[in-house]
Formats: sequence, structure tokens, C-alpha cells
Amino acid sequence: MSRFLVKLVLDGIILVPFLMWFTEASLFSTIMTALGLTVIAYLIGDQMILRATNNVIATLSDAVLAAVYLWAVAAWLDWNLSWRELLVTVVALGVAEFVYHRYLGFRDGRQASSE
Repeated sequence: MSRFLVKLVLDGIILVPFLMWFTEASLFSTIMTALGLTVIAYLIGDQMILRATNNVIATLSDAVLAAVYLWAVAAWLDWNLSWRELLVTVVALGVAEFVYHRYLGFRDGRQASSE
């Protein structure tokens, strides 16, 4: 559970301010968006892809997942999120995910350096 909470805080620290700045969305909607992305990315990216592959593939998968998810949420909630703003957000999330995956690898006693 602590791994999920670390990921939730990490994603929230990035997503909430970026989305509030770029889209002028409410605090509640950005927190719910961050929570939704964290749950999906944790289950798919960290529990499935990272365990089966390596940090680079899992990070790229998380970035693509984040881009698709944020684009869909922005369209659904009628947020004005440009492609450039989406890219900046996804790159920031990707960097954080790479560091997070390395943290997971070292915490498990294995090195996540098989990229």
C-alpha cells in the first residue's frame, strides 16, 4: 500500500498544479483526475508492465497511458488543454515515473538497471 501512496503523492504533486494552471480546472476535478490516473497507471504500468519488462518500457508505457488518459479527461470535461501543455505534463510525469520505478527496484533489493 505504501508504494501506491508514494505514487499517488508523486502524481498529485505534478498533475494537480499543472492541470489547474493549464486548464483552470477546479481543485476537486484535478485531484480526481490524478487519483484516476494513479490507480490505472499503478495497476497496468507498475503491477503488470514493470514486472514483465524494464524501467524504460514501463516508463514509456506510463507516459503513453497518461497522454491518452489526460486527453480523454480533458475532452470529456471540456478543458482547454493544448497538445503542448499535454506534452509538458506527460514529460514531467514520465521523469517522475522513471525515478519512481528505480525507487521500486532498489527497494525490492534488485537493481532496475536492466534498461
